[in-house]
Amino acid sequence: MDITLRQLKYLISLAEEGHFGRAAEAVNISQPALSVQIRDLEQSLGIQLVERQSRAVVVTPAGREVVWRARRIMTELREIEQAARWRRGLGGRLRLGIIPTVAPYLLPVALPLLRSQDLGLDLGVREGQTQALIDELRGGGLDAAVIALPSGVADLVERPLFEDRFLLAGSERQVAALGVAIRPEQMQTERLLLLEDGHCLTDQALEACALGRDAARLDMRAASLSTLCRLVEEGFGLTFVPELALRVELGVAP
Repeated sequence: MDITLRQLKYLISLAEEGHFGRAAEAVNISQPALSVQIRDLEQSLGIQLVERQSRAVVVTPAGREVVWRARRIMTELREIEQAARWRRGLGGRLRLGIIPTVAPYLLPVALPLLRSQDLGLDLGVREGQTQALIDELRGGGLDAAVIALPSGVADLVERPLFEDRFLLAGSERQVAALGVAIRPEQMQTERLLLLEDGHCLTDQALEACALGRDAARLDMRAASLSTLCRLVEEGFGLTFVPELALRVELGVAP
């Protein structure tokens, strides 16, 4: 039995696309070449993996099991490649993910420092919500990501970079009305503005205030921290911001 990683890759593509032409295009080979590789794989295994219909391809029950195992093999292979890269260094290439609540405030400082360490560094930055970054880390699309800890993902290596406090933000009148001794769990939920679902800052704010996701509050969920800050500045409510963002959002020169 002679099974190749290339054949497994082609089978996964065929299962995902459900069509020989689209699958071949996805893996950058010709349709006849992909068809030959799938037939060779079937012959090696002695089972039918797909049913070839006039307009589509249907994966057989046996084929679905092979596809599932093939995906596991590809995941293991990516992890082996990543482990080897970390052992020998990134080799002048770094693909970094970062959450949007940190990116505008950390990147302008961090990127020049990275460049100063290696002027030839091939650097790519991907801004995205936590779950999307974790998915890309697992899939090999990113080398590392800056997210809020803990991630709750057992197969990632986590290293704390810094601690950042929550600050309450609002107009001067609104903050003054709260007094100086208010605790997060005493917040009036109808006045609390948060980022849209998916942002770890929202999850942390809800946890700090002991609120559920169905808590009543103003229906103004913003996509960016800057938008939230402008809304609370105009008196629409209150929000939490990381201390890292304070100087930028207050317009204080570094």
